[in-house]
Amino acid sequence: MGILVFDFGGSAVKYGYWTGEKLEHTSQFPTPKTWTEMKQALKEVQEGMTETIAGVGISAPGVVDVDKRQINGISAIPYIHNFNIFDELEELFRLPVTIENDANCAGMAEFYNGAGKDYQNVAFVVIGTGVGGALFTKGQITKGAHLYGGEFGLMFLDQGKTFSQLGTAVQMAWRYCDRMGLDRSAKSGKDVFALAEQGDKVAKEETERFYDYLTQGLFSIQFAFDPEVIILGGGISAKEGLVDEINRRMLEKLQAQDLKDFVPQILLCDYRNDANLVGAAANFHARQQGEA
Repeated sequence: MGILVFDFGGSAVKYGYWTGEKLEHTSQFPTPKTWTEMKQALKEVQEGMTETIAGVGISAPGVVDVDKRQINGISAIPYIHNFNIFDELEELFRLPVTIENDANCAGMAEFYNGAGKDYQNVAFVVIGTGVGGALFTKGQITKGAHLYGGEFGLMFLDQGKTFSQLGTAVQMAWRYCDRMGLDRSAKSGKDVFALAEQGDKVAKEETERFYDYLTQGLFSIQFAFDPEVIILGGGISAKEGLVDEINRRMLEKLQAQDLKDFVPQILLCDYRNDANLVGAAANFHARQQGEA
C-alpha cells in the first residue's frame, strides 16, 4: 500500500502516489478559491486512484501546529488556517492524515530519501524568491519552541536586510533591474548570470554580491547550528558551478576568522520539483513511526 500525497500551493495543488520507492500518477489542479471546493477536488483525486491507499500526506504553507491540529500563520491559501484541518481531512478521506510545512517537507525528502540520508545533523536551505529551510538534529526535525525552526531567511545579513532580501537569485535580478532602470520583471536570475558571463559590468557586480550574501548566510547557519552538511534546494540548485563559487568564498571567510578545524560541506538537493510530495510521504511515515 502507498501514500496519497498533496502539495498545496498558491496557484496549484500537486499530487501523486508514493509507492514507498517512487512517485507515480503525478498531476495537479488549480488551487480552488474556497475550502469547500478544495475538499471536493481532493476527494475526486482520491476516488480516481485505483491503488490501495494507506494514508494521506500533505505539504502545506504556513506554520503547521501538529499538536493543535491546525495551520497557523498566513499564506496564499487563507482558508486553510486556524481551524482543525486534520480532523476535517481525516473525515473526508476516511484515512490517517499528516500535514507539514512545505519547506519542512522538502527538507524531509532530502533527509530521509535524498542527499541527507547518510547524516544525522543536517541544515536544508531552500532558495527561491526568499529563503526557507529545515533543521535536523540527531535524526529528527527541529521545529523550535514557536515552530519557526529553519526560518533561515529571517537572519539579518547587512544593514537591517535579511537573508531572504539579499541572498537569492530573484533578489539579485531585481537589484540588477533597479540599477538599469528596468521593470523588475524584465530580467530573471538566469538572465543576469548569462549577462555576467558575457561581460556586463553591472551583472557581474550583482552576481558577486549574490554569491557573497549566499555564502555569508550559509556560514552563519554552519556556525550557529553546526550541521554535518548543508543541503541547498530550490531553483538555484541547478546553477552550474554554484558549489564551487560558495566553497571559494567559504574558505576566505574561514581564513579571515582563523577557523581551521573543518570546512563546511555543501551539497545539492536530489529532489527538485517533487521534493514537497516526497517529503509529505516521508513525514507520513515518520509520524507513523514516531520519528517526527
